[in-house]
Amino acid sequence: MSLHQSSGRWRLGLVLSLLTVLLWGILPIALAVILQVLDVYTVVWFRFSVSFLLLAVYLGIRGKLPKLEQLRSASWKLLAIATLFLGSNYFFFTQGLSLTSPANAEVLIQLSTLLLGFGGLVIFKERYRLYQWIGVSVMICGYVLFFREQLTNLITAHGTYLLGSVLIALGSTSWAIYALAQKQLLQSLSSASIMLIIYGGCALLFTPLAKVKSLLILDPFHLGMLLFCAFNTLIAYGAFSESLEHWEASRVSAVIALAPIVTLISVAVVSVIAPNWIPSEHFSLVAILGAGLVVTGSVAIALGKGN
Repeated sequence: MSLHQSSGRWRLGLVLSLLTVLLWGILPIALAVILQVLDVYTVVWFRFSVSFLLLAVYLGIRGKLPKLEQLRSASWKLLAIATLFLGSNYFFFTQGLSLTSPANAEVLIQLSTLLLGFGGLVIFKERYRLYQWIGVSVMICGYVLFFREQLTNLITAHGTYLLGSVLIALGSTSWAIYALAQKQLLQSLSSASIMLIIYGGCALLFTPLAKVKSLLILDPFHLGMLLFCAFNTLIAYGAFSESLEHWEASRVSAVIALAPIVTLISVAVVSVIAPNWIPSEHFSLVAILGAGLVVTGSVAIALGKGN
């Protein structure tokens, strides 16, 4: 089986990856707020349904809906895998977030970027140079320092907090499998067509579990948060999917590893502006040093030229 090869437009891949980082970094805060009034199944269903409808309208207007011959050439087995595992990722992450906190969720979800990078090296035969492997080591050390307090909480946690952490770890694995399937599908379908099919499939999967009537009683604030989560899904995954077209999966995963930094900064800002939304986070000098190491390691991996 031939494997997908990136276009080589790494600058575009980098920009798209950074957009994904920004949107995924602030998403846990919006989700934490909306989960105060809605159940997990309804939130996940709404995000997928709105993303599917908006993307279908956009592609229809531009005359770029997937054609029958394109669908016939695609691997439906890979499409099914990508759909099932992205749906699983959404459920596990959202349910885990409802049981823990945005900070803890972002610690554990980074397993997905490490797994994606490893999959890119093993499956797609991507290569790291020596200094890029050093970058991996620096990035991991940075995470250990940056999230020392959260990791301590995880190790000593009991009950629902620990269950939520396990669910997020499962979501990380599910996401990495989805992302690798998605990259291979780019051989036969455009990134937008792939996401349209996946969004539609995931919306159908969660339709029987969603409580649609609960959406009618949302106040304007929470409705706005829910809509933001839906648009976040559409734009962030569109950017991520397109980044895989132009850049290696291992490099994309390295940039996406910066998302927790965005989350923690956003939590700090929001907790000051609107302390009733989410609890505040306190950063030590060691955590700040860790953040710097994460950024340094990620840049070394992402911008280095492969062999």
